[in-house]
This record gives sequence, C-alpha cells and structure tokens, in this order.
Amino acid sequence: MFPFFRLWFGLLARCFRSHHALLLENLALRQQLAVLKPCSTKTKTSQSKTPPDGQALLGPGPPVLGRLEKVAPGRHSRNCGALASCRISALSALLELDRVKKQVRRKRLSKEIRNLIFRMVAENPTWGAPRIHGELLMLDFDVSERSISRWMKRAPKDPELAQRWQAFVRNHRDAIAAMDFFTVPTVTFQLLYCFFIISHERRQILHVNVTRHATSTWIAQQLREAFPYESAPRFLLFDHDQKYGLEVPAALRSLQITAVQTPIQSPW
Repeated sequence: MFPFFRLWFGLLARCFRSHHALLLENLALRQQLAVLKPCSTKTKTSQSKTPPDGQALLGPGPPVLGRLEKVAPGRHSRNCGALASCRISALSALLELDRVKKQVRRKRLSKEIRNLIFRMVAENPTWGAPRIHGELLMLDFDVSERSISRWMKRAPKDPELAQRWQAFVRNHRDAIAAMDFFTVPTVTFQLLYCFFIISHERRQILHVNVTRHATSTWIAQQLREAFPYESAPRFLLFDHDQKYGLEVPAALRSLQITAVQTPIQSPW
C-alpha cells in the first residue's frame, strides 16, 4: 500500500515542477540507464576513474540528480565519473535550451517599419512578401520575409476600392444578367437540369426551364425566349460549362449581347 501512495505523491509533485526540471530529470534518467546497462561484450573496457572530490569541482547539482544518485548506492563510487558527465551533459543541454529560446524570441517590429509595409501594400497591390522584403533590404531594414507576410495580412483595407466597386455595380447592374444550371434528382434516380437567367438589377428571375437533356441548341432557344423584342441586357455572365458549346456564343452575338465568361474554378 505504501508504494502506491508513494507513486501518486510523486505524480502529484511532478505536476508542479517546472519544464526545465522535467527536462533535466529526463536527461539524467537516460544517462543513468546507459550507465547501469550491463555490457554484453566479452572484453572489458577500462573506465577512467574520477576521484570523489571531482564532484566538488562541478559545483552543487540540481536536486533531481541528487535523488537519482541513490538509484544504485553500491555503484556510486564506481560510477562517479558517469554521474559527473551526466551533470555536465544535463547542464549543457539546459544552457543550450535557454540560448535557443533567446534566439527564437522575435523582436517586435517598430512602428516605422510597420507603416512602411502598410504603405507598400496599399500603393502596390500586386507586390508579395518577397518583393517587399527585397525593397526593405535595399533600405537597410533587417526584417524577415515571414514577419512581412504576417504584417501584410494586418494591413488596413483601402475603403476607396470598395467604394469604387460599389459605384461600378450600382451604375451597371441594370445591364448585367447571368445564366446557370442546377440539377435536381428525381424519385426514379434521374437528373433534371434546371436552367435559369437572373437579372443583377433586382435579382429577378427572368427565365427558367427544366429539361432532361441540356444541349447547346436547347439553351440557344431558351435565350431567344428569354429576351424577345430587343429586351436583352448588355452583358451576360456564364461559366465554362461544356453544354454551351459554340451555338450559345453565336446566339448571344445575334442578340447583340456581350458574353462574359467567369474564370475557371472561380467561386463567384
């Protein structure tokens, strides 16, 4: 019963231990296992013996190593050199960890550099992080490309661009329409192709029809029925569906409609 409570008490104590102490304990345990592992070879290698006073030269070690030295008390005098090397390796690993942490810690960019990045992003929308990084290096600013990429995402948006796009849509939405398809499965596991044309001015459905076989000839006929008596819009948007073929662009030209195809795999 006593070993059980001792195990739980040890686990509870490890919860309140710092990360450096746990790292040091893991390194010491690995070194102890390497020292206490029996040699499988037949030849006995000569081990360099360190005097017991050699530990005093190393200074007081961490309390974790002091407890781990009690694992094999009978071999303490024989493994004094191994324990000393364990201390040295553990302390060097701890110092190396602190050095790496100091190097990894990033310095915050000054306000001047941040404003310069924001200005380059606003005045040159096509520039990426590599181009801005090169420009800053030529100005003797030592900034990493990753930091530039991170601050480019925080650049304030230009409200003038949104206003210009809204003004364009407001002035030309009455001359823009769009057509597309969507499919509807039936009870008999067939597909119906629903064709529709929508106006961008009021988002009004101008024409809709359903067919089982959507061909370019059928689509051209739907366009003639949707825009009779010179009521066709100036622009008609549609995607790169193969169903349109060559007859649909020809029908649009006969109706004096400018065909505008969206980019491939465009989300809008």
